[in-house]
Amino acid sequence: MTRAADAHVRALEAPPTGVWSAPGRVNLIGEHTDYHGGLVLPIALPQRTTAACAARDDDRLRVHSVQAGETVEVDLADVGPGRPSGWAAYVAGVLWALREDGFAVRGLDVTVDSEVPLGAGLSSSAALECAVGAAASDLFGLGLLEDDASRARLARACIRAENDIAGAMTGGMDQSASLLCREGHALLLDCRSGETSHVPFDLAGHHAPGGAGTGGHVLVVTDTRAAHALNDGQYEARRRVSEAAAAALGLVSLRDVDPHHLDDALSRLDDEQARRTRHVVTEIARVRAAVEALEAGDLRAVGRLFDASHASLRDDYEVSCDELDVSVEAARSAGALGARMTGGGFGGSSIALVPARSAEDVVAAVAEAFAERGWTPPRSFTVTAGRAAARDS
Repeated sequence: MTRAADAHVRALEAPPTGVWSAPGRVNLIGEHTDYHGGLVLPIALPQRTTAACAARDDDRLRVHSVQAGETVEVDLADVGPGRPSGWAAYVAGVLWALREDGFAVRGLDVTVDSEVPLGAGLSSSAALECAVGAAASDLFGLGLLEDDASRARLARACIRAENDIAGAMTGGMDQSASLLCREGHALLLDCRSGETSHVPFDLAGHHAPGGAGTGGHVLVVTDTRAAHALNDGQYEARRRVSEAAAAALGLVSLRDVDPHHLDDALSRLDDEQARRTRHVVTEIARVRAAVEALEAGDLRAVGRLFDASHASLRDDYEVSCDELDVSVEAARSAGALGARMTGGGFGGSSIALVPARSAEDVVAAVAEAFAERGWTPPRSFTVTAGRAAARDS
């Protein structure tokens, strides 16, 4: 029995019908482009959120969190923006959104347990939504896990849950990654058309020039432990300014800015709008370049793109922080090919593309840099590209 199933019996006094799980995600590149209809390139993490669930015959939701150590109960008819609040909004919001989409959804008993670090910018909220969404699909016969098209529809419901009920105006990357990613691959997602393709991402087979004793490469994720939240207004402020910039240029979104005429577009905007626009346009171009580099096996080029992305996020979009900047700089100094913040920013995590032989040095360098500043010790770990949401038992 999984920990979630065992906790379900203790907290809700009945066995679950089954257990479902969904991954967190780390975005390789393409930050703050999703809500502009741009391109993103995430992988699913091996770390997952688990939901032990049983269908109810009424419209009551009972949800228990192992991490929070509490149980929340709400009638589905009472679910709305801000109701319930906190972590339970991400669960209740999924059932609400599925109902809004015309599906016959009743109440659930749910117990959630997570390996995805909370507040680390690794999309713990989307993992929670997608695990519950997968369970609802199976338990109520919705057929939303059958293929990529149906999974994309479930992702849209989870996005609506996060936007409308939890009040975090994120784009669609996190939920799409959690439901559509494949093991050993990154997901290239066009957030305007919804088109996807799967880009091989198996770093173990990539050896440094010369090949002697390299052992391939790894992706090191560092949870800086700097508090990360997307519903505190900072994320939405960036979104508003960027959308105002698109409107000032007479465009539907910044995706429509011609990168070959970027300087002309920037000259028509105020300083803040110009910096936000420059980031979005150049970041979309970096996603395209990263896909080409991965397909060519050129990890040094990927590393350079990581570095350029971080500089743009730090200087033009202004969503980095001291902890992220220090973790990135320390990783580079210890041998990383490139490093960048990942996720919404204002805290959370960074990633570094590292020769396997240098991984321990990178982790140690980041820890030492934090210790020198008296900060909370970071948590660093290597990741591979994991699998999408599914039923586990």
